[in-house]
Order: sequence, then structure tokens, then C-alpha cells
Amino acid sequence: MTKAHDGKPNDIRPSGRMTHSSHWGAFSGEWVNDQLVISPHPIDPDPNPIIQNFPEALRHKARIAKPMVRRGWLEHGPGPSDRRGRDGFVEMEWDEVLDLLAGELKRVKDKHGPQAVFGGSYGWSSAGRFHHAQSQVHRFLNFALGGYVRSVNSYSAGASTVIIPRILGDYEDMTRRNIGWDEVVEHCDLVVAFGGMNTKNSRVAGGGISKHTEHRDMIAVSKRGGEFVLISPLKTDLPDEVNQDWLQATPGSDVALMLALAHTLVMDGTHDRAFIDRCSVGFDEFEKYLMGRSDGQPKDAAWAADITGLEADVILKLARRLPGKRVLFTVAHSLQRARHGEQPVWMSAVLATMLGQIGLPGGGFGYALGAIANYGRRYNAVPIAGLPQGKNGVADFIPVARISDMLLKPNQPFDYNGKRMTYPDIKLVYWAGGNPFHHHQDINRLRSAFAQIDTLVVHELAWTGTARHADIVLPVTMSLEREDIGSAQTDPLMVAMHQMAEPFGQARNDYEIFSGLAERLGKGAEFTEGRSVREWLQHLYKTTYDGLVAGGHEAPDFETFWANGEVLLPQKPLDGGTLRAFVNDPAAHPLPTPSGKVEIFSATIAGFNYADCPGHPAWLTPIDVPTAETPLHLVANQPASRLHSQLDFGGHSAAEKRRGREVARMHPTDAAAREIADGDIIRLFNERGACLASVVVTEDVMAGVIQLPTGAYYDPEDINEDKPLCVHGNPNVLTRDVGTSSLAQGCTGQLTVVQVEKFTGNLPPIQCYDPPVPVARPKPPRLEAAE
Repeated sequence: MTKAHDGKPNDIRPSGRMTHSSHWGAFSGEWVNDQLVISPHPIDPDPNPIIQNFPEALRHKARIAKPMVRRGWLEHGPGPSDRRGRDGFVEMEWDEVLDLLAGELKRVKDKHGPQAVFGGSYGWSSAGRFHHAQSQVHRFLNFALGGYVRSVNSYSAGASTVIIPRILGDYEDMTRRNIGWDEVVEHCDLVVAFGGMNTKNSRVAGGGISKHTEHRDMIAVSKRGGEFVLISPLKTDLPDEVNQDWLQATPGSDVALMLALAHTLVMDGTHDRAFIDRCSVGFDEFEKYLMGRSDGQPKDAAWAADITGLEADVILKLARRLPGKRVLFTVAHSLQRARHGEQPVWMSAVLATMLGQIGLPGGGFGYALGAIANYGRRYNAVPIAGLPQGKNGVADFIPVARISDMLLKPNQPFDYNGKRMTYPDIKLVYWAGGNPFHHHQDINRLRSAFAQIDTLVVHELAWTGTARHADIVLPVTMSLEREDIGSAQTDPLMVAMHQMAEPFGQARNDYEIFSGLAERLGKGAEFTEGRSVREWLQHLYKTTYDGLVAGGHEAPDFETFWANGEVLLPQKPLDGGTLRAFVNDPAAHPLPTPSGKVEIFSATIAGFNYADCPGHPAWLTPIDVPTAETPLHLVANQPASRLHSQLDFGGHSAAEKRRGREVARMHPTDAAAREIADGDIIRLFNERGACLASVVVTEDVMAGVIQLPTGAYYDPEDINEDKPLCVHGNPNVLTRDVGTSSLAQGCTGQLTVVQVEKFTGNLPPIQCYDPPVPVARPKPPRLEAAE
């Protein structure tokens, strides 16, 4: 059992430098004069400053020190309650709270079955292969309960994960093996970056990253003579060194621009008809729409000019720069995180096909290249193991961004990827890893959704909005407080993640918590397989060790690896994956699509008869358009100072705020019209909610747009209101909670519309980092659900 110290200064003070890893990069830590000093790995040419969030976060007041249970849940028993997020918490000891939770899990399983439990883990959690929260909670629910309702896809790529397999093939193959940065540097003449390639995004990688090279690679392309075109409302979506041509298109209008480019290629006769015929199907059907023969509206530059806000001549000029070059079309995650987000992904693949660029080294279709550091890199030549999760005995699932719909609409039908499905009736949500009060849209609606269930259990290291809305809050360690192995399939450095500090307060790692629960439910041996944490690490490492031996590579044993702190893994050469093999020989290597080719028109999708996702790429009018009441587009993109909301209270994240608030950016014209000056506090609002933010006035944001990143902890001024003001700057009180389309049901949190005004009242304090004051224990708990 881990020794607890109730948040007092560390008792563990390892000497010397200790290796560790994170999604933000590999690093080492050393205690100097009672301070933890974090240093990036020496091989990293462009370290991510987010790693500097660790030292101040380690013992921050926002950390959770003891198990807590919501007073109303103890007093009245499990059941729907609008007191979640409003109630007080009672401190409990570990044995007592685990007994209580095990009883509730058994009650739900016995009365409603495992199909009434949602395994709500969604988030990046730890870079470690073992202490990966999603793997831990899913393994526990499978072994202890027999399964759970799961989610599929991601908030980042919900639409693209569904559309790409329909039109090209496996999502991972198309995003991780199709285009390599080495080839872009060597071959690419023109990068057309829809949504940009902001290096704040490519500084992050699932499982870890040892070398941040994207910025350097883009500069290398430019120095060789390659050119970049940025289509985005934000100038910062490309590095200044390569941002030669910034086209300020109206947010959400990218598909109209793409269609106009395609129209010009056809009109000029510069599209590669032979390649189209050899490698794709459905162009003739699509061409009817493109040229206006099917609907009377040619998708020409003049038509697109009205939608995009770009001059027709600018569109024509860009279209005529494309033929005869090695062209790479990239589409950022951001474009498909909006209503009809499937369309820009699909249409960019069509453009690349029309130019004959699909599958070429450094050219063609590069979905999300630059959006994450795992993309555009070589794969390791040896396997890396993760924690086995067991078998899920429950078939039910939801698209990940539809959690509010699921909780608010039990037993009601919904469409997804050609199927008519039914939302399950969830009684208990078990959340370990992630913070939906950061990444989900329309937070006020989410609050109502969580009020519907019997019990919400949360494992968390800090008092996030999710923890504050839970019934049972279990404090967990951060990665610096435990041992693990950091590794990713697309990074050659495997890192021994050494423990650098004692767990905060009474925090335990997820494995220890789930082991205790599994034991109480009679499944302890099955869950643990008799292994300690260190024994699991040795077991997982053996997979890689055996691969090294089989390949004739140097293979240090676990003790040597652990002492050295890292091992360098061999990697495979870039080969372009299935797409390049297909282009080289379509007959011998067909794509895994119904036709075996690129599907410009998909008879399968057309057969679904979805009005919001037809059988070919199309311009579909967005639902969030500026009005007199909400005249500004809001771009709610990813933050630069942290990963999502992780360690929002860390030193680097806090230093990037102004007056304690998240920073929004707006154009001088829009600011002047509202008598707003740089550094003012502003109020952003629409029909769904309102939040405060500090403002930077800059021409790096196009007029008519305000940008506010996600990730600031939700901080309601008065939690008893139905739509309280978030005083900290969480834009998801403003975003709309609808799916991208009936096909993918992805997240649409990137874009919405708002009004903005200068805030002139007394500035409310930031309270989201203050732990709740424990309240007195009520009557003994009842475990009967409220009927």
C-alpha cells in the first residue's frame, strides 16, 4: 500500500536525474533545493514548454487529497439529482469508500446488467503504456462486471474517422503511413493547408515524442523552394517563417473553396482524367454537381467568392498554381470538428485525386498532417505492448461526442454510419481519464445530462468540473508519482518513466484502486493476474524485448533498460502505405473500399439517404452563421499552453493567462466597434451560455472572428443557476452540441457564433482551483436507487 502524507511536502527525494515521458515530450527531472527541475530530452530540437507545467502542478491546491463522496448521494442514495455540481462533499477513508462503491457496482450489475454502465474514460491520460486510464478502467469493467457501454472515435477526429474508411481505407493507414515529413521536405512543391498546420498541435503525440521536428521540416521545405498557402481565419496557423500566402476565408467555408478549385481545374482541362479513371470511381456523378448540371448552380469561383469572402480572382489564381507541381493538400482536425465536417475531408481527397497526386511521395492527401506529432513519421519495427483489456460482453456503443444525447434520450433511436441504433439506458457512469467539462460541447446541457443517472464515479488528480459533478471522487496520482513505460509506435525512443515524487495526499494509482474493487467483487485474481505494477512493466517490456531479439537488434533486459532510462528502437522505412501501393498497381493492391478505388461518389453513403451527408462531397449550408444577435464567429481551438485541460493550473499554463483568465484574440476593427482595448476583460455570450476572458487585440485574427482556446477549467460564478457565467473562459459553455452529420455524429465544437462586449462589473474571483470544503456526514448511506 502506498504511504500517504495528506499533501505535505514530499518524502521521496530521489537523487540525480530521472527519466520520464509525456504526450508533450521526453524529459528528465531532478530535485534541486527542494524544487523539481524539468529538462527536455537533449535530442529534442524544439522542446514543448508544456512540460514546465509539471513542477508547480505537483503539489498545487487543486489536487485531490482524499476520497470524497457527494453528501446528497450518501443521504438519499443513488438516483437522478440536479444537485450534482452544487452539493457538498464528505471525506471518506479508502476502505470505506471502496466498500461503498463495490456495493453500488454490484447493485447496478444485478438490477440492470453491465449494459447500464458507461465506461466514460475519454482523454489523453498518461503517456505510459500501463497507467493508461482508459485501458485500466476498461479492463476493470470487463473483468469485474462483464462489460460496459463504450464510445467509439474521438472528439478530435470524429467525422474523419468514419468518412476516410468509406472513401479510401483504414484511418490509421491513411493518416500515419500515407505521408511522411521526410518525403514532404524532399519532394513537395506546394502545401495547401486548409485549417493550417499550427506547431502547437504537432508538439503533442499520444504515447510520447522524443523529437519535435515539424517546425524545422516546414522551414526546410520553404528553403528548398516549396511554398505554403494557409487557408484559415488565424494567421498563427502556420509558422511565420513559411506563411507566404494567407487566405482569410470565412470560417467553415473551406468546402466551397475546394469545389471552386475543382471547378476551375475542369474548366481549364488541367485535371488528370487518366488518373481519375484509373484510380477512382464516381467522378462523372460528382462532375454533374460540380458543373451545376444536377442543381443549376456551377461551383465556380464567383459562386465560392460569395461564401468564402475571398475574391474570385484569388480563387482562380490558387487553382492555376496547382497543376504541374507536387501538391500536398492538408486538412486540419479543426475543419471536421464542425457541422458537416465529413465534407472537407472527402473533398480534399477528391482534389488530390483530380490532380493525380494521391499516393505520391510528399504529395496528395495529407489529412491532419501537422495536427499531431504521431503523423508523418516512421513506424517502429518492433512491437510495443499495452495493457490487455479483456473481452467486453456488451455490444452497445455510442459515438464519443454523443454522451449528453445518450443520457438525455435513453432508449431513443439515432443514426450512425448507416445503422439505426438506440441509446442505452445508463444508470452508472465510470469516468477515469479525461474531463468532459472541458472537451464536450454545451456544458450547461451536459450538466443536465449528468443529472439523469444514478451514480457518477470519477478518478481524478485535480478538482476539474467533472470531479465537482461526481458522486464518488477517487484521488489518483499523476505520472510523476508512479512508474511506467513511455512509448509510441511512431517514435523510436522507449522511456523508463521513473517515479519522481510521493503520491499527493492519499492519492492512489488507477491500478491499485481497481485491484481493490475487483477483489471486493470477487474478480481480483482475474484483474491483476497476480502481478504488481513493476511486474506488469516487466511483462509489457518483454514484448518489445522479444521483438528486438527476433530482429537481431541490441536487446537490453528490463533491469538494464530501467537503469539506463531509455532504449532506442529500430524503425521501418517510409513506404506510403496502402495508398501508394494502390496507385502503383491498382489491380494488384486495391483499396479496402467497395470499388477497390478512391470513392469520389460512394453508392454506399448515397444509399443511407442522409440529407446531411450525400453520396459525394457537397457544400451544405452551416447552421451557425452570424446574425445581428451573434455577429462574430467563435473559433474554439486547442490551447498552446497545455494539452486540452490537463494541468491547467500548472506553471506554464497559468503564466499564459491574463488576470487569471483565458486569453481570447480579436481583430482591431471588431474591438474598436465595441470600445474594447487590449487587455480588457470581455464577456462572450449566445443563447447557450456566457463566459469571461481577457482579450488580445491583433490583426493575426481575421475581422469578424474571435478566437478562444479550450481547456480553461469550467468555473461557474453561481453554480445554482441553470446557465451560470463561466468566469474563467471555457468556450464550451457557448458551443453547440450536435453531431457533424447522421453519418459520423462527430464533435462540432470548433465553430459557433457569439456576441462580445466589454465587461465592466466587479471581476469575479477564480474559484475552480479551490478544493471544496468537506461537509459533515449525513445519515448512513442507502444503496437503493431512487425510483
